[in-house]
Amino acid sequence: MSSPETGQERGDRSPWNWLLFVPIVLPLLTFLFNSDEPRVAGFPLFYWLQLAFIVVGVVCTTIVYRMTK
Repeated sequence: MSSPETGQERGDRSPWNWLLFVPIVLPLLTFLFNSDEPRVAGFPLFYWLQLAFIVVGVVCTTIVYRMTK
C-alpha cells in the first residue's frame, strides 16, 4: 500500500508486528496464574505476574518499534 504523499511503501507489514500478539495472548492463558504460590515479597503469584505481563508488553512493544522504525 503506497502513501499518497510520498509514494513510498508503508512499513506496517513487517513480520516483527507478530511479536505484539505475545502481550495480548499471554494474560489470556489463565493456567499460568491459577495458583497462590510462589509468593514474591509476600505477594501471591497473580499480582506479581500481572506486573510481569506489563514488563513483557513494554519489552515487546519496544522491540517492534525499534525493528520497524
